[in-house]
Amino acid sequence: MTPQPNPEAGAAVKAADRDHVFHSWSAQELIDPLAVAGAEGSYFWDYDGRRYLDFSSGLVYTNIGYQHPEVVTAIQEQAARMTTFAPAFAIEARSEAARLIAERTPGDLDKIFFTNGGADAVEHAIRMARLHTGRPKVLSAYRSYHGGTQQAVNITGDPRRWASDSGTAGVVHFWAPYLYRSRFYAETEEQECARALEHLETTITFEGPSTVAAIILETIPGTAGIMVPPPGYLAGVRELCDKYGIVFVLDEVMAGFGRTGEWFAADLFDVTPDLLTFAKGVNSGYVPLGGVAISGAIAETFGKRPYPGGLTYSGHPLACAAAVATINVMAEQGVVENAARLGASVVGPELRELAARHPSVGEVRGVGMFWALELVRNRETREPLVPYNAAGEANAPMAAFAAAAKGGGLWPFVNMNRTHVVPPCTVTEAELKEGLAVLDAALSVADEYTQ
Repeated sequence: MTPQPNPEAGAAVKAADRDHVFHSWSAQELIDPLAVAGAEGSYFWDYDGRRYLDFSSGLVYTNIGYQHPEVVTAIQEQAARMTTFAPAFAIEARSEAARLIAERTPGDLDKIFFTNGGADAVEHAIRMARLHTGRPKVLSAYRSYHGGTQQAVNITGDPRRWASDSGTAGVVHFWAPYLYRSRFYAETEEQECARALEHLETTITFEGPSTVAAIILETIPGTAGIMVPPPGYLAGVRELCDKYGIVFVLDEVMAGFGRTGEWFAADLFDVTPDLLTFAKGVNSGYVPLGGVAISGAIAETFGKRPYPGGLTYSGHPLACAAAVATINVMAEQGVVENAARLGASVVGPELRELAARHPSVGEVRGVGMFWALELVRNRETREPLVPYNAAGEANAPMAAFAAAAKGGGLWPFVNMNRTHVVPPCTVTEAELKEGLAVLDAALSVADEYTQ
């Protein structure tokens, strides 16, 4: 894992990227992508030999780190045996991946529909819910992200939706609980939970329960800020769905497969949805894979009625072989337990210590290897360090913080006025302390913008 500098090769990679690659979510002329030469475990490095500890896990998906040898070997062996095959056939890697996933999903979510990623998993979950209920509407939360395809981005509750929102997607947004910035004037978690549930039931009532097919929530919102729901909230949503015949969908694309110290975040709350979407950590993104775990009642809807949906690469053998190897590695090497243990003993306590020292930290929240720091200008007023959806000069404080972290060899996950601490679930205590020391120094830069 010793990076070998090769700046000429790096320049060539960068030039080809700038000439031909169109990057997502970006103004193409305003970005300067880092040319990455390699990665292993919790680290990656550039062509100048600079190494970075990845506190972003890619896009929060390398739950077992980069280049895990057992998963790499499984992909190689599957490629030698069968690189691809159509989804209508029974294939060993596909069947075994589905079995291993179904063993770990809550309740009776025992049927697995494979997709190519999280966004199309959400697309198909919503399609299933609408067909199962015969209803058109979907309720989803502000401060959420569900994917970039047409239906998924309309369900999303952050600014990435705006450019694609035609107002005709049958989506209604509501406020989920978030005590630090409560929309319900709550002062305690109990108040926030009760008032958020009352607000949701009122929304259902005024939209017309007979028109609502599904309520979709990230079990713990990811990119939106890792707001762990208060005790009782998800159980309350489950009760509302049962009361009104609504399909309850949990989006575990980011929170699933060990990220929260459980196989699925739903296990933290003892709640079983009707549909559960997954991707990312299912095989650490080594080969694109996502899916929907389906309850018995919804699966029965399509027992003798064809499900009108599919994908050419559904359950791709290489992706499924990577999932089988990943799940087995996680089980055999205690990866889920590692995330839970180090989250409780190292990340949580040390982040709270950082918050006590740095006036720019307004709140620390999270679980497992899934944490966020809310950065503010003023702790008393809770004014965000940068405005909502800030860009350019308005975002300068967060840009300065991120640059300081990268300069210290830490690659952060930054969104709006937050930085997230989401390293691989295989991270070691020594690596965590290395990264947290850099984070400590970078927060001193954020402190310069406080009042």
